[in-house]
Amino acid sequence: MDRAEGRDDLVTDRLVLHPLGAAEAERVRQGRPGGGEQWADGYPDEGDVSAMTRFLATCESSGDPRPFGTYEIRLRAGGLTVGGVDFHGPPDQDGGVTIGYGLVPSARGKGYASEALRALLAFARAQGVSSVAGDADIANTPSQHVMAAAGMRLVATTEQLAFYRVSWDGPAQP
Repeated sequence: MDRAEGRDDLVTDRLVLHPLGAAEAERVRQGRPGGGEQWADGYPDEGDVSAMTRFLATCESSGDPRPFGTYEIRLRAGGLTVGGVDFHGPPDQDGGVTIGYGLVPSARGKGYASEALRALLAFARAQGVSSVAGDADIANTPSQHVMAAAGMRLVATTEQLAFYRVSWDGPAQP
């Protein structure tokens, strides 16, 4: 992962994770792509709109949380936006964050979600985050596989949810 595309973009082999500002998030929430943006069919979905609403509420109540905000997942080849990945806010008092992610149906099953989540986890660790948590519906085994493939471990389950977490003792070494 590097930061070669846009100044704050996180770049992987196949993806660009583009951090959104408030104006971009509002456009996504309203379903209006900006000039030159290409959105895959189905983007944004209900989860993306919910993430944008949460991000905008955070911006309004306590300021822009970037880099611990919302990122669009774009294909490096062509720039098509296929989903999103986000921090649910800045690190808590223990240095932990919670994440979420989603892809349009046409982009699923290609490893994009795991690739995006691995990049976000590496970025969080480099920023000094001590742990990352996420959850998935108990029946959503593909999402659970994404978290496991990215290095998160199952830590608890309820009748409805599976909870995953990864923790580190210190920052990533260069």
